Amino acid sequence: MNQPDDFGFGTQIRKSPYFDATVRWGAKGFSVYNHMYIPRDFGDPEQNFWNLVNDAILCDVAVERQVEITGVDAARFVQMLTCRDLSKMKVGQCKYILITNEHGGLLNDPVLLRLGDNHFWISLADSDILLWAQGVAVHAGMNITIAEPDVSPLQLQGPKSGHIMKALFGEGIGDLKYYWLRQMELKGIPLVVSRTGWSSELGYEIYLRDGSRGDELWEHIMAVGQPLGLKPGHTSSIRRIEGGMLSYHADADRHTNPFELGLDRLVNLDMEADFIGKAALQQIQADGVARRQVGLVLDAEPLTGPNTSFWPIVDADSTVGQVTSAVYSPRLEQNIALAMVGVEQADVGTELVVHTATGPVSAIVVDYPFYDPKKALTTQ
Repeated sequence: MNQPDDFGFGTQIRKSPYFDATVRWGAKGFSVYNHMYIPRDFGDPEQNFWNLVNDAILCDVAVERQVEITGVDAARFVQMLTCRDLSKMKVGQCKYILITNEHGGLLNDPVLLRLGDNHFWISLADSDILLWAQGVAVHAGMNITIAEPDVSPLQLQGPKSGHIMKALFGEGIGDLKYYWLRQMELKGIPLVVSRTGWSSELGYEIYLRDGSRGDELWEHIMAVGQPLGLKPGHTSSIRRIEGGMLSYHADADRHTNPFELGLDRLVNLDMEADFIGKAALQQIQADGVARRQVGLVLDAEPLTGPNTSFWPIVDADSTVGQVTSAVYSPRLEQNIALAMVGVEQADVGTELVVHTATGPVSAIVVDYPFYDPKKALTTQ
């Protein structure tokens, strides 16, 4: 078996507090996300998918780094970063937010956690929002402190996750509502627990607040959870594409605006508070967009893995967009994809051609998310 020191990009790539534990439990490959290792291979990605949707998996997602914002102006500053109206956000609540630049482009789509009146965590997708926030703060004239705390999340996801959480924390954890959090302890280990996750399944995130106890926490959760169906795993590309969930740098970047992604519900241009990108988004809304994200079904032999490049999309011999995320869903028995295309090609039923790594294939625009579009599984 590979030993931890066999994985080496140098000291500039950080290891999570769970790194050694994931290797012991079968991690065979890693990628880099937010300047850290993240396990991406526990053997068979299709089996990992079935483990997730039928039972439960524990994932090391310490790469979801936290930007901690505290101080008397913390709430006002956080609102300046996002186009979502936070005026009614309560202590103990989480919200999926968009962070935009001055052009209305997406810099990150994190989960925001409110731990106190003047205490927030921004739980990041893959981009350097710590530096962005610190740069914005330089001339903001606000009384705030911005830091990266010693916080490292795990994801416990899948239909059996609720039973496992009750075995860990007691029956009371069953009352935790979707997109809410609690500050807790487990065997004296300080934690924040939230009903969130990146799986489109019922799930929880467990935020470790003491990195020295990562190995202990992982082993305890696995010891309690394994008899109840828990398996070690990694975030599932199959399930997140089925659920239409964004992967930053793949499906969106700083050149993508919320309206192109159909995320209008997360943009409040009428609120009194100002935020970075407000004027640009007002103009984009008035002008309309030239392209939109769509779902595609590809008529081809089952893909052997996710796409590793952006596949051009052609209509009448003209390139009209690109596939951003594609995978074979064994449950749907289809090749499914998220894509960005011109508005003229965005209607459901439009037939297109995708130039995959192995050649051109026919595709059709379909409604998405591809599975559980009303997210009944996550909110049950």
